[in-house]
This record gives sequence, C-alpha cells and structure tokens, in this order.
Amino acid sequence: MRPLDWAVLGASLAGIVLYGLWRSGSSRTTSQYLLAGKTMPWYAMALSIMATQASAITFISTTGQAYADGMRFVQMYLGLPLAMILISAFIVPRFHSSGVFTAYEYLERRFDAKTRALAGVIFLLSRGLAVGVSLSAPAVVLTVILGWPSQWTTLAMGALVVAYTTSGGIAAVTWTEFVQMLVMLAGLFAALLTVILLLPQEASFTNALAVAGAAGKLNAVVWRLDLHDQYNLWSGLIGGMFLALSYFGCDQSQVQRYLTGRSVTQSRLSLLFNGLAKIPMQFLILFTGAMVFVFYVYTQPPIVFHPEAMRALESQPSYEPLSREYDRVFQQRRAAAQRFDLEGFRQAQEQMDEIRSHALTIAGQAAGQGRVNDTNYVFLWFVVHQIPTGVVGLILAAIFAAAMSTISAEINSLATVSMVDIYRRFLRREAPDGHYLAASRWLTVFWGGYAIVTALYAQNLGSLVEAVNRLGSLFYGTLLGVFVLAFAFPRVGGTAAFFAMIAGEAAVFTVWHFTGLAFLWLNAIGCLAAVAAGCGVAVLGRRPQAAG
Repeated sequence: MRPLDWAVLGASLAGIVLYGLWRSGSSRTTSQYLLAGKTMPWYAMALSIMATQASAITFISTTGQAYADGMRFVQMYLGLPLAMILISAFIVPRFHSSGVFTAYEYLERRFDAKTRALAGVIFLLSRGLAVGVSLSAPAVVLTVILGWPSQWTTLAMGALVVAYTTSGGIAAVTWTEFVQMLVMLAGLFAALLTVILLLPQEASFTNALAVAGAAGKLNAVVWRLDLHDQYNLWSGLIGGMFLALSYFGCDQSQVQRYLTGRSVTQSRLSLLFNGLAKIPMQFLILFTGAMVFVFYVYTQPPIVFHPEAMRALESQPSYEPLSREYDRVFQQRRAAAQRFDLEGFRQAQEQMDEIRSHALTIAGQAAGQGRVNDTNYVFLWFVVHQIPTGVVGLILAAIFAAAMSTISAEINSLATVSMVDIYRRFLRREAPDGHYLAASRWLTVFWGGYAIVTALYAQNLGSLVEAVNRLGSLFYGTLLGVFVLAFAFPRVGGTAAFFAMIAGEAAVFTVWHFTGLAFLWLNAIGCLAAVAAGCGVAVLGRRPQAAG
C-alpha cells in the first residue's frame, strides 16, 4: 500500500460515513430510528438493498469462487427476478398497509404471539450467525495487505460500523449504503478493466475467453439436473427462487429496507430494480475472477494464496520438491496456452490443481488444522501485487464499503427484531417512546459486539460466500413457509403455524444432516414442509371429536 492508496481508502471511508450521517439527520422517535419515518425514495432503498447483498464477501470470495470453480455460481440468482415480482405483487402491499415495524410483527396479527416469537428467534439465530461471517471478511483484507492480526481488524471495523449505525439508525444505514454501492460499482469496473488491460499482448481478449473456457471457468449455465450439485440451472431457478423469496420477503434485514419507503410504489421499484440489476452485477464479479485466472495463466501465481498458510508450507521439508514440480507444470501450462493447445492446457491445469490441493493439505497439517482453503485470498493477492497505485485504494475502499454496508444492515435489523418482537412485546409492554428509542440504540451496540466476537471464529470457513448462503438456507425456507400460510391459507391458525415452523426446521436439518443434497434445495424443502405441516395440523384440529 502506497500513500496514494491510503489517501483514496481513507477519504472514501470517511466520506461515506459522514455523508450517511448528514443525510440521516437526527432520530427523535422509534419510527424515525427504525423506519426512517417512511421517507426513503426508491433509488436509495434500491442501492441500499443491493449494497446489503453485495458484501465484502461478494468481492473477496465470489471472485475467488470463479477462479477455483468457474462462473456457475451466477446460477444461484436465476430465480431472483421472479421472486422480486412475486414479493412486489403480494408481500410489499400487505406489510405497508399493516403498519408493522418488522415482518414477524405481522405474524402475530395473522396468527398469535407464540408464532411471532418463534419466527423472531429463528431470524435472530440465522442472521446472528451470518453477521460474524460478514464481519470476518475485512480481516482477510488487512491480513493480506499489512499482515495485521485479524483480531485488531475485526475490532476496528466493528467499532466504526456500530458507531454510525447506533447514531443515525436505519436512515444513516440506508444513505450510507447508497454511497457505498456507488463506490462498490466503481471498484468493480476498475478491477475488471485493470485485469483485462494487464493481460499480456499474446493473450488477446478472444484468446483469454478461450483459455478460461478450456479451464471450465466460463461455465455460467449447467443444464444437467443433479440434486447434489450446488449450482446448476434447476437449483438456481427453483432453489434460488425460494431462497430469494425467503431472503427478501421474510428476512428483516431486507424487509426493513422497503418498509422505509414513501409508498408501496417506491418500495416496489426498489425491489424490481434489484431483480434486474443483480444478475448482471454478479456476472461481472464472477467474470472478473475468471479473468484473474487467465492472468495467472501467463504470470505465475503462488502455490498457496493464503499468506500464513504459505509460510507454514515453506517450513516443511516437502516444500522444495513440490515447488519445483509446480514451477515445471506452470511452464507447461503457459506454453500450451501460448500455442493455443487447449487439450495440453487442460492436462497441465489438472496437474496444477492436484499440486495445489496437495500443498493446501500440507499447509493445513503444518498449521495443526485440516486442509487450508485459500479461495478468499485469490483476488486480494492479485489486487495487492498487480493493481496500479491509486486503483488499489479504490478497490479496497469498495471492499470495505461492502463490508460496512452488510454489517450495519444486519446489526440494525437484529436490534429492531430484538426490540420490537421480543423486548417491547414480552418484556416491557408499556413504556414511553423515548425508552424504546434508547433500547434500540443499546441493542444495536449489543449486536455489534456480538458480531465482533463471532467474527473472530469465522476465519476458517472456506469460501465465505458459500458459508453465508449455507447458513441462511438452514432457516430461510421455514420462515417463507409460515408467511405462505399467513397469506394463502386463511383457515390455518396460530397453533398450526407454530408447529409448521418446528416441522419445517426438523425437515431441513434432517435432510442437511443425512443427505448430500445441494443447499439451495433446502429452501424449497423447508417451505414445502412447513406449509404441508401447517395445513395438516389445521385439518386435524378441525376434525369433530368422536362421541364417547
């Protein structure tokens, strides 16, 4: 990092936070703090929703995912546009007209208090686990750049986010995310343009595409139906649609965004914009990772991208012969690419993958753990060692902006559900509005501290973008199922809905534990199991008792 990079990074982060606080104003009521007084325009909500999704995990891990596994991850979002249309048509107007603060408050009005409480607890559990994963991403950044201990990075980033989120509430979060998304887009285009320009002269753009295709990195669509394959057309369209319906329709971190809208129309526009823009944005991020792979076809990459794992590997006696073999196979692969010998290239690539896999295993054993996963370090290694001065600062600003947006959104939504659905409903029902405003701020601080603590244990989860979606898929389907019962089955009551959620979670965890089913299908299984169980319990409850 050079002084210009530090200047760009520092100015970007300071400008983002100050702009968000300036636009948010002061929150004097609970409604202003949690829902921004329902004053947000559609474009602010739209970029806020997108920024919450496009976390640092997206920049750090998704590019690495494409480097390691190709672009098929984009299929996870194929069901998103249809999900946004359904949410805009059926869910947004119901939430707006009901005047609720949270999605789960609506469940009590439709069912009963115990259903609301259980849904709130499921959300707190799922989102509470995910927030630590999101905060761990910036620690990866500074570990690569400066070698700083991840604990210090986590504490510094967490404290900054908690400060402005506690101060300005949802308005500060939304307006901050608005600017953060603009910075993210600038960083994304800068990264993609830079990697293309850095390709050697013999690697024309057409040749680069052919090389990436030969290595299986451009596999954006996989037509084969395989229930154990994580990403294919069918899991994306069906499982991805259920995931998107659950995330945007039932997850408070997203629902709270469009509850701040000036009107139903403004909220619908924000969601439909995301339905149109998300897939192209994700495609560009994955394509950037594929082009990073092509760059390292001509410029030798390290055998292991994880700095600490690399140091552990270098201390082992087996490192030198392994390194020599790696050098030899890399030269073969580069020569095959230069000759445009795609079959020879594929064979050399398979050998390099085997050598890297062996190296990652040795590095993990040397560090006293299992096989190391360095997916999250690929893009950062490229940024630090190849990107020109100034652009490094912009890309890192985009990564930090993405991290801050997701963390602030999540701790704000966790605080909202804790205050509205638990504290105000069950612990302190009659209190002045100022008391609930203060409670919201303190709960924001609590969840920020919780995120910092859990982030310290999320460093070795492998691909972070997969980890966070796997966690969500264990809970999202059940939440979607109970809302389907609320909207579409008027004869299902509170007791049936309550047991439906228990049945849905039981089904999901059973399938997850005993089968190798791809995680996207868990969202559909949880929803369908909850709906079936709810309808079944309702029917049994209406049966007349036999005469004694």
